[in-house]
Amino acid sequence: VATYMLDGQARTIGKGERAQARTYAYADPERVDETLEVLVEATARYLKMQADAGAQVLKIFESWAEGLPDDLFERLVLKPHQALVKRTRELGVAVPLIGFPRGSAALAERYAEEVEVDAVALDTACPLEVGKRVQQIKPIQGALDPLLLRAGGDLLDRRVDQLMEAWGQGPWLFNLGHGILPDVPIDHVEQVLRRIGAQ
Repeated sequence: VATYMLDGQARTIGKGERAQARTYAYADPERVDETLEVLVEATARYLKMQADAGAQVLKIFESWAEGLPDDLFERLVLKPHQALVKRTRELGVAVPLIGFPRGSAALAERYAEEVEVDAVALDTACPLEVGKRVQQIKPIQGALDPLLLRAGGDLLDRRVDQLMEAWGQGPWLFNLGHGILPDVPIDHVEQVLRRIGAQ
């Protein structure tokens, strides 16, 4: 959310907006940190509303965690997520929390170790070996490519098999590496479900 706020323009989000937000994080760290504090409180209250409405699991999306150096990852992802989980629990939310630092596979293990989420979601670019290491720390979720699900076919079966072989013995929630696309054929979803069921 901070990325969109700091950009200050209504447009389709892309690399330019992330660059603008990162520039602010370097140029005006105090103001960015203050913004993140406000967002932590607002997001914690939103998560409480979701839990109060009946959500059984909540997922914290950090959609622009990719490409951050260690110091910015700590400031913009780790610390805000630590604070968000703590504040959400203080508000009485007891349902499981899944953290999703999208695009940060190089730092996913650190995220799993330092943020008190119940599981870590992995995106489509996360190497299988990284997923295995994160899985030794916390349960994982992910990471089938939504575009492959849209395409279907033999390659979809092959990737499901790869994921099942790599992560199927550990704590893992089979899922996509990001959201499902509106035009995904239902028979492709059924193909995946059949493939998982056959394992």
